Amino acid sequence: MSQDTLPFIPFTKPTIDEATIAAVADVLRSGWITSGPKVLEFENALGDYLGGATVRCFANGTATMKIALQVAGIGPGDEVITTPISWVATSNVILAVGAKPIFIDVDPQTRNLDLNQVAKAITKNTKAIMPVYLAGLPLDVDALYALANQHSLRVIEDAAQALGSSWNGTRIGHAGKHDLVSFSFQANKNLTTIEGGCLVFNTERFGEDQVRLAEKLRLQGLVRSGPDGMEVDILGGKDNLTDINAVIGLHQIKQLDQFQKRRIELAKEYFQKITQAGLANKGLGLPVADYEQSNWHMFQVTLPLTRLQRSRGDMMTTLKERGIGTGVHYPIITGFELYRKLGYRPESTPIAAEIGRSILTIPLFPTMSSHDIDRVVEALTQVLN
Repeated sequence: MSQDTLPFIPFTKPTIDEATIAAVADVLRSGWITSGPKVLEFENALGDYLGGATVRCFANGTATMKIALQVAGIGPGDEVITTPISWVATSNVILAVGAKPIFIDVDPQTRNLDLNQVAKAITKNTKAIMPVYLAGLPLDVDALYALANQHSLRVIEDAAQALGSSWNGTRIGHAGKHDLVSFSFQANKNLTTIEGGCLVFNTERFGEDQVRLAEKLRLQGLVRSGPDGMEVDILGGKDNLTDINAVIGLHQIKQLDQFQKRRIELAKEYFQKITQAGLANKGLGLPVADYEQSNWHMFQVTLPLTRLQRSRGDMMTTLKERGIGTGVHYPIITGFELYRKLGYRPESTPIAAEIGRSILTIPLFPTMSSHDIDRVVEALTQVLN
């Protein structure tokens, strides 16, 4: 089969089976298509998956992070420490509540926040730490909470990519182990509801008040009482999940462990074949080979751009011509004009700046085959040569 006739391999592809499609049709026929019984069922299923945690669902993972900040009491004059290597939503929500993001450099191997540098950045205005688990790989959760507790800080975990990931054998978001944990169910996530997200609450430590506040914030600040009673005492938004999204999630969560098992198999195969091809010797940077903690949401490499004297965009175009889809997750946040206008500079976090310039997401999704891996590695070899 010639290169031109080979099927295109996207960098990700959701797995939606016929049973899920039929379940969506059932919801459409039911007449109840907005937030209803399926959302409640999905929240309970997520809570069971996370060891009995209290979970509330939202329209997207951006809303979950913003509401988490509001629940934690973060506002004007407060500082939130976070990473510059993330989707810009992570810091946008900090700005949205009137707080100031403090960007700390990342560890060059994990590409997650460097907690040693976080400790040095804490000031009297610091109110929270918002780590991001890039590509599903958690940072040291024990060290994170030890640091936060030492300084009486809230922790809002941007675990958008990390549903199914764990730390020391305990799932991220497990009941009683965390503060506030935000997950995303956007189209490319390991579990998708097309669009959606959830927030996990530590009610053992902070009580039920934060849950009730989040419920109000996701739907216009509304509280109902009796058949016709309504009250609004705070400014909320329109961030509720629909039953159509929720029923997709209900079918996805049944398959999540199977999806993750396959992702780990594919990641191992990538390492084996990339090593056999000698691509690391050509300067290709690999992720941490962690098959216990990470859910392998993405397989990300870094490109030796200086050696090749080529741009990342040029290399992505060449790979696309060979039938290989790629993505950039993520350019450094402080390089965007919005943040440069606020006085941020990429050079303030040099490791993150280099990663933001050179990182590349290559295909990884459960329905990939070994032949697909061969094609990706062969194309990378051609590009690096």
